[in-house]
Amino acid sequence: MSESDTVGSSECDDTENLLKNDDDIDRASRSLKAMSHPLRLKILCVLGKNELSVQQIVDAVGTSQSNISQHLSTLRDRGILDSYKDANRVFYMVGDSRTLKLISMMKEVFCRC
Repeated sequence: MSESDTVGSSECDDTENLLKNDDDIDRASRSLKAMSHPLRLKILCVLGKNELSVQQIVDAVGTSQSNISQHLSTLRDRGILDSYKDANRVFYMVGDSRTLKLISMMKEVFCRC
């Protein structure tokens, strides 16, 4: 068996079959669209693997709480963020490890580190 026969032998790793399923394409498109706004991408980068309150996100991102809340709502509604309430504070976290992997890959490709 040649090297080309073994490379991409897993269906998920096969770039020729990348996103052939319409449901996968739709999910990827919605997620990327939600993340495409610069402020939402910044929120995701600030969150990373952490659970942060809305106020912590506001302080880190540097815009108004109402603006942050609108963007958090969009990310939550699209299934990118999870949240929970503790007393009078709402905490957010990235809800899917695949999103964290994507953010890490974007950092590697686009950031000058």
